[in-house]
Amino acid sequence: MSSRHVVLILNHSAGAEKDGKLPREIQQSFAEHAIQAEIRLVNDGDDITDIARDAAKTPCMAIVACGGDGTVNAVASALIGQDTPLGVLPLGTLNHFAKDLKLPLEVNEAVAVIANGSTMAVDAAEVNGRVFVNNSSLGLYPHMVRGREQEQRLGRGKWTGLFWATMAVMRRLPVLTISIKSEDGTKLVRRTPLLFIGNNAYQMHGFEIGSRESLTDGKLAVYVVHHDKPASLLRMGVEALTGNLKNGRGFDFLSVSELRVESNHPAVQVATDGEVTKMKLPLVYRILPRALKVRVPAAD
Repeated sequence: MSSRHVVLILNHSAGAEKDGKLPREIQQSFAEHAIQAEIRLVNDGDDITDIARDAAKTPCMAIVACGGDGTVNAVASALIGQDTPLGVLPLGTLNHFAKDLKLPLEVNEAVAVIANGSTMAVDAAEVNGRVFVNNSSLGLYPHMVRGREQEQRLGRGKWTGLFWATMAVMRRLPVLTISIKSEDGTKLVRRTPLLFIGNNAYQMHGFEIGSRESLTDGKLAVYVVHHDKPASLLRMGVEALTGNLKNGRGFDFLSVSELRVESNHPAVQVATDGEVTKMKLPLVYRILPRALKVRVPAAD
């Protein structure tokens, strides 16, 4: 197989895939860079990670995730520790991973990066063996995702469903009692509505909140929210946007390589890059330093 060959894992339900023209347009864009693009369409119910793992058996210059963060996560999971790099065509709604790596969001520009950019090794993380490239959480967010899915089954759109799911979750505000212990011996016991674990540190202040400056620091960023009342959470959000949020006032922050989470529940709902899975406790989180190779823009 020629080195000027890529395999595209295209999520058929990705936001930009509306009329069936997208696969041909992407192939044409790669052809303009003298690259042959093989497309493998993914339908509902298909295991994207298995498809990507099978694709990686054929020598190629990249396996390209075409979709949102869920698709990127699934393809990346197959490429951890492999020489074949991940390419990203960000066709989702939020595209956090692409934005944090400063990848272009326009298709032709993203194709150019895969074709002519460089390869960079970045960190990934895992919880009980399940890989994530952005973040994982317990508490509020998994309940919101489950609620949104229920609303969508009733015919509501994604964002409308998320709004009503958020309102429902905030009314009952699930709170977990957890014990967390890091590899350096640090131990916390907290009642919390939200435990958030990032693959590297997240910006927690101002209008860049939720973004990351680096994916190569080799650390999990652990945020344990204190507040258990909706009004307190709202005030915390305002403090974050106005730059007044401080560690220890509203949340604990840890920067660790490994974390063990225990609770009095035998299993909990865990979100990883927007996908929710029920997992048995304890939960063991680990950073995977520079375990994932990604095509990124070439250095100036």
